[in-house]
Amino acid sequence: MKLEKRYIIGKDSALLIIDVQNDFCPNGALPVPDGDKIIPILNKYIEKFVKAGASIYATRDWHPPNHISFKTRGGTWPPHCIQNTRGAEFHPKLALPKGVKIISKGTSPDREAYSGFEGTNLSSLLKDQGIKTVFIGGLATDYCVKATVLDALKEGFHVVFLEDASKGVDVNKGDSERAIKIMMEKGAEKATLSQIFTQ
Repeated sequence: MKLEKRYIIGKDSALLIIDVQNDFCPNGALPVPDGDKIIPILNKYIEKFVKAGASIYATRDWHPPNHISFKTRGGTWPPHCIQNTRGAEFHPKLALPKGVKIISKGTSPDREAYSGFEGTNLSSLLKDQGIKTVFIGGLATDYCVKATVLDALKEGFHVVFLEDASKGVDVNKGDSERAIKIMMEKGAEKATLSQIFTQ
């Protein structure tokens, strides 16, 4: 029987929570099925990272009302996560700690941004802190989580995808599974809560 790999989190680790916003949860404008079910697990990861003194980042879609991704402008999606609306707020049950660093993406009307690295200073913030490993979970596996994982790999980080703390949209059946396969093929690893330890 293969032993599960253990991950020890420390000062060179960061937790990246992707887009756990009201609009991506049930009753939101663009809900991920059961998107809110990952929140208790994410909160346990947050506890571990706080205990380890490790950094925590939370990305959010922060769109202007006329964003290019919206159907009203010929995009793919209904209007969602519009700046300063309830839909753009983090889900109230997500226990973001003091000192969490908020990364806003998709802030320009004419630029798409699925990845937390796209059009943001996330990479330089992580590198300035000496972060080597990023642990990534959130919404949605097959879109913004995947895009962030792939960009983190391109930026040279060791990437661990948090399988139990992510949910996909699955517009097409199997999209999430395919996304995970692509992330692993590109060099990410996957883990669950039982594999994460503090020093």
